[in-house]
Amino acid sequence: MISYFAGKLKRFFTAENISFANKNQYVYVANQGSNSISQYRIAAHGSLLPLAAASVKAGTTPVCIALSPSAKFAYVANQGGNNIGQYRITAAGSLQKIAEPAAAGTAPVAIAIDPTGRFVYAVNNSSNEISQYQIGAEGELLVMTPATIATGVVPVAITVDPSGKYAYVVNNSSQNIFQYVITDTGSLASMTPASVDTGSSPRALALDPSGRYAYVVNRSDDSISQYEIGTTGGLTPMGTPVAAGKHPISITITPCGKYVYVTNQNGNSISQYRVSENGGLIQMTPATVASLVTPVSIAIDACGKYAFVSNISSNNISQFAIGKEGQLEAIPMNKWGDASVAAEVSPRCVMVACLQVSDTCELYAKE
Repeated sequence: MISYFAGKLKRFFTAENISFANKNQYVYVANQGSNSISQYRIAAHGSLLPLAAASVKAGTTPVCIALSPSAKFAYVANQGGNNIGQYRITAAGSLQKIAEPAAAGTAPVAIAIDPTGRFVYAVNNSSNEISQYQIGAEGELLVMTPATIATGVVPVAITVDPSGKYAYVVNNSSQNIFQYVITDTGSLASMTPASVDTGSSPRALALDPSGRYAYVVNRSDDSISQYEIGTTGGLTPMGTPVAAGKHPISITITPCGKYVYVTNQNGNSISQYRVSENGGLIQMTPATVASLVTPVSIAIDACGKYAFVSNISSNNISQFAIGKEGQLEAIPMNKWGDASVAAEVSPRCVMVACLQVSDTCELYAKE
């Protein structure tokens, strides 16, 4: 079966088809210093090209972008405005405002959407709670009952598992992960136990596509905690934490679940790992690749071919190709694009939207 797909890939991944696979993929970057969202198209060979409208207006201090599974809608956490911006994604990839921002708690910093595209959750960093919404027919956010539920101290990240049954919140100051079941109405209910411990100053969490493993980056420990996800959604620590670079702050996993990447905020680097058969992380060689100044967010395209990193202090986005063994390779400065592209002021979060997955992308994911 693998050889069959490899043969198909060899025929499909011509320069023309790579360009086709990319043409419906777009990248959005929340610029917290300029209250804007930069918009790009992924061109041939992974380079980013600004859209005709290079940016759109956001609220005050946008720090996170979340995209609906259908890639029809985008939601932006405006930390300084205590609200969630609401946008539709046009066929040309640009963001259009749906309605006025939806009210949130104090300092929303992260958003998660369930796989069915019905429910949205935003963690509020200063009020220690989660705002809960339903998505209306036109993409507008409708407040649930209850509107909020309590979580740990200084929540910084939230993730929904691939089955849509469970949600996990990373709490920086209480140094734990709160665990929730998603009820039939979409509201979150605490699991038993309600939380599991992490390392020091956890900042982000990623789940593998199979929903069996979870990984949390601990900023003060320079480490990654590893967990197995049980049949009822509970997290169980797995092995010992894995070393990361200096002050890891974000983490992502490729669509195939084979590779994990971590941005090291004060190391100006990205750590790279392979996922073993039992879910443990194994450092690649080299263990890190260089980014630009203060990388804080990383996102991967739907085909698992490219990675994009936002550098908050150098106001740009680093561009990488993902090699056949998972290593990140900076896209060279040639006719296909530079190794980085300019953003606006203090780019905080980067996200990739795929408006239509091509046959070539699906084949690549199955290899």
